Amino acid sequence: MTAIIDVDHLSKTYDSGTKALDDVSLTIEEGEIIALLGPNGAGKTTLISTICGLVVPTGGTVRVGGHDIRTDWRAARKMIGLVPQEIAIELFETVMNTVRFTRGLYGQRPDDAYLEQVLRSLTLWDKRDSLIKELSGGMKRRVLIAKALAHRPRVLFLDEPTAGVDVALRREMWQVVRRLRQEGVTIILTTHYLEEAEEMADRIGVINHGQLLLVKPKAELMGEFGKKRLTIELYEPLDAIPPEITADRALDLSEDGRSLGYDYDTRAERTGIARLLADLSGAGIKVRDVSTKQSTLEEVFLDLVDEDEHAQEASEPMEKTA
Repeated sequence: MTAIIDVDHLSKTYDSGTKALDDVSLTIEEGEIIALLGPNGAGKTTLISTICGLVVPTGGTVRVGGHDIRTDWRAARKMIGLVPQEIAIELFETVMNTVRFTRGLYGQRPDDAYLEQVLRSLTLWDKRDSLIKELSGGMKRRVLIAKALAHRPRVLFLDEPTAGVDVALRREMWQVVRRLRQEGVTIILTTHYLEEAEEMADRIGVINHGQLLLVKPKAELMGEFGKKRLTIELYEPLDAIPPEITADRALDLSEDGRSLGYDYDTRAERTGIARLLADLSGAGIKVRDVSTKQSTLEEVFLDLVDEDEHAQEASEPMEKTA
């Protein structure tokens, strides 16, 4: 695959002293979907805005399709479509005219046949003559996507694209994103819906405190950081776990005493499950059934952010005491 976006040691510090981006480097391949995750204020929107040329960096470089966003900004910007978080569009204009106007802003010749294709793909064709103010919130967000696609960009940024959208409409928009990827559009999205990233993304990046903690293929991330939980159902309830069973392993007993929980690392050479079951048998504890559950992306994400928070706290200088 060919890199379409190359971010190299990018930094952004505002006049207030706030460091929104801290030495971020990232390569995005053509045709992939990458999801950027992070808590509020982590730097996701600043990163997107900087790549799109809306925020001037204080350090580092960004190239889109080989074009530097500062020295060759017209060519770089023409390759990008941006769907912002805020729904900021002219309420008293029609859907079709809104999309036509955006296409003209990029110096593109009129092409109503292409715009019809875009509107149909977003289920907006029947609304083409409707005023924006007459549309639902979900439809307005689709208009934002249509505007972003009006000039045929090769890269599409979606900043919280399904915020405030109901579950059914969110899943419809996932289908739209997949179709765009099939057409060769590279998609970068930020989202608070972790199931959205888990459903769609090829790679996932985690940002916190302006730093890119990691970027990994989704499957690799889940395999490397994910844990599995073993649930052991018992024939007879236990009042407490025998000490010889809890030695050197973290076990928890359910409230009714009828099941044991055991977390283990999927990366470990030995999970310890066979030994645990043998120890239970040796203690006369009969097992009815066992089942496992993989960690979700949400659990992996929260663990990563929590680790980073602890690292940040540890690196802060301690206050001197009198």
